[in-house]
Formats: sequence, C-alpha cells, structure tokens
Amino acid sequence: MYIPRRYEEKDTEKIHAFLRENSFAILISVHDGRPVGTHIPLQLETGVDGKDCLLGHISRGNDQKYSLTAGAKVLAIFPGPHAYVSPRWYTELKVPTWNYISVHIYGTVTLIEGEELRAALSRLIDTYEHPLPQPVHIDEIPHHELQADLRGIVGFRIAIDEIQAAYKLSQNRDPQSYHQVIDHLSTGDEASRAVAAEMQKRKL
Repeated sequence: MYIPRRYEEKDTEKIHAFLRENSFAILISVHDGRPVGTHIPLQLETGVDGKDCLLGHISRGNDQKYSLTAGAKVLAIFPGPHAYVSPRWYTELKVPTWNYISVHIYGTVTLIEGEELRAALSRLIDTYEHPLPQPVHIDEIPHHELQADLRGIVGFRIAIDEIQAAYKLSQNRDPQSYHQVIDHLSTGDEASRAVAAEMQKRKL
C-alpha cells in the first residue's frame, strides 16, 4: 500500500487495537493467476511461538480454499472509518480529499484442523459473544451442529510477515484547518464522526 511518510502509523499497540476493533477483513490470495478475496473476521492472536498471527476460516465450498495452502502468501485488508473532506473546511481552498484509516497485513498460511480448529472457533465465538447479555459458549451448541460446521470449514493461521498502516487524517494541514475539519466531520455520519474522534486524539 502506498503510504506517504506523514500518514504512516508504526505504533504496534495502536495498530493491534485497530485490528481488534475492525476485525471484519478482506482476505486476498491468488488462485490460477487471478486474485480472489473473501470478507471474513480475522482474529489477532499471539501464537505459541510468541509471534503475532491472524486466525480465521472460510467455507469449504469457497474456491479460495485452493489457494490457502501451507506456505501460501496472502494479504488481509482491514478497512477502517473514512470520510470525504471538503476544501471549504480549510483556511485556504485546496483540492478535496478523503481521510481514512486502513491496515494491510501480509502473511504466510498454515492450515489448522481438528481440536486446534475447534479451539480457534471457540475463542472467536467468545470474543463476539462476551459483550452480549446472554453470551453463548461453544459447548452449548448441539454436538451434531458443531461437527457439521467444523466439517464445512477450512481453518488457517496467518503468520504476520509485514504490517502497513495508513492513518490519513489531515496531518498535512495547518492547525486551524485541522480543527475545522474535525468540527465538520463531528456533525456527519457514523464513519465521519469516527474519523473526527481519531483526529481529536492526535490534536495537531
């Protein structure tokens, strides 16, 4: 991903928090010379080797499974909030632009199955069920239902080889323009307000 230096984020803790909050990613691989992608949740974890990885699964009916072989290289795209920025919001008219946050992760695939896959699915369920009033645990799911689901998916771990994080948030603007952009985005839709909140944290 092309990232001008002023927009590049290198704070690992901040990036990890973003990945956990925006875990519904686009997983891209190459099958027969053609890029293919699937929209799936990818869970950030630390592996037994102490290295960061992403855990996920796709349907066994998904042809992308043919490209998710041991050692395959993949790209996971985690899109974040984004918003249009009008030149009217600057102290001097400039061209319009778009503010956004996006993280690209390049990694290497290892397939998982059996008890390891069940444990990964259990942790995934716990992550999203935990905040709910009556969280469901994997042990509550009828055995035949769970076994049918496990037979119908292909699980994998992606060892993280490289992280590219772009936080394009008007860092190239003067302080007054920067805060005027925040003010306007704060009155917009949910994504615009999320961009404004991230800009507010930085406070040029």
